[in-house]
Amino acid sequence: MGTLLRLVRSVAPLPAVTAGLIAVLVGVTSSAAIVFTAAEAAGADAGQIASWMLALCVGMAVTCAGLSLRYRAPVVIAWSTPGAALLAVGLDGVTLEQAIGAFVFSAALITLSGVTGLFEKVMDRIPVPLAAGLLAGVLLQFGVGLFTGMEGDFVVVAAMFGVYLLVRRWSPRYAVLAALLSGVIVAALRGSLDLSGVRPQVAVPVLVVPEFSWQALVSVGVPLFVVTMASQNLPGVAVLRNDGYRVPISPVIAWTGATTMVLAPFGCFGLNLAAITAAICTGPQAHPDRERRFLARVWAGVFYLCVGVFGATVAALLVALPSALIMAIAGIGLLGTIGGSLNSALSDERAREAALVTFLATASGITLLGIGSAFWGLVAGALTWAITVRRRPKSETETDTETVERPGEPERETS
Repeated sequence: MGTLLRLVRSVAPLPAVTAGLIAVLVGVTSSAAIVFTAAEAAGADAGQIASWMLALCVGMAVTCAGLSLRYRAPVVIAWSTPGAALLAVGLDGVTLEQAIGAFVFSAALITLSGVTGLFEKVMDRIPVPLAAGLLAGVLLQFGVGLFTGMEGDFVVVAAMFGVYLLVRRWSPRYAVLAALLSGVIVAALRGSLDLSGVRPQVAVPVLVVPEFSWQALVSVGVPLFVVTMASQNLPGVAVLRNDGYRVPISPVIAWTGATTMVLAPFGCFGLNLAAITAAICTGPQAHPDRERRFLARVWAGVFYLCVGVFGATVAALLVALPSALIMAIAGIGLLGTIGGSLNSALSDERAREAALVTFLATASGITLLGIGSAFWGLVAGALTWAITVRRRPKSETETDTETVERPGEPERETS
């Protein structure tokens, strides 16, 4: 019996299982409606919409668990939420078969980016403070959401925050789980947890043969590729590197693209590295031992598989949770990551302004040319870095006193 308990604790530590559950909870509830809207815009019926959810969740489950086990790191894969938003408004005049063809084309471009190593080469040139500022900007809205959610349901959110602080004081590894359970209990007692629309229903894969129309490839496939790479994969890499995980990016990108191509005929429009849900699984809340945090992503894969198989049922269940509860648990789960990102971004005085510009531009939520703020924040920060830091000669004082780089700082160019 003792051996069995040790085995369970080894493969299913409670913090890792909790982090995986919260990541799936936040990921699905925050954007499932956008996926449904995109499927409807493509002309999918109810069975095909369930197939989209099944294909997406199976893809995420396989890549999350497989890549995390392969690299022993919390590699977090999600569907492309900006991609779904793009599809929801950009499929006018495009048939379902043509949309599937565009998904295959976009996935092929992503696979090519991974196989050639081009994307990783670009990421390797991004200074650490800029990557940290990018991540902090992406996550800021969720940290703020912890408190703005009090306007919608003060009792639920305040109870969650209070329980989190108390448990955090005495047993930090269970603080997030305790906050989630308290939120569900309080919501149920207040009558804001409506389960009347939940019905058991198993999703069935529906095959749609892709049709390749050059108009759809250009108007849907190319923009889908761009927003997935710039708005999702880019901050996703920043999350991993901010927590010290040097996972080889090119194979990961290639696998997400290849998996998408295989599952695209069933409705998988785009898989990519996650940022927000990734941060839930890469920090200390997922496991005290950073070498064991990959288990959080393995369990997230298990939960994603459950969501996919019971797609419509689970979606209805998750939608039944109050939005204030979802915002609060996301904010609570990301507090440590946001703090660590800001510390990394602003600790280097010479790069502070560039990192701050990256953070502010990313947090602004600006969208230009259909590309989200993560990309433009990095562009603004890189421009600031190039002008104010990269080519700036050191003063005599800096030359005399800064002979040794502090850990975590980017190397300073001497040319």
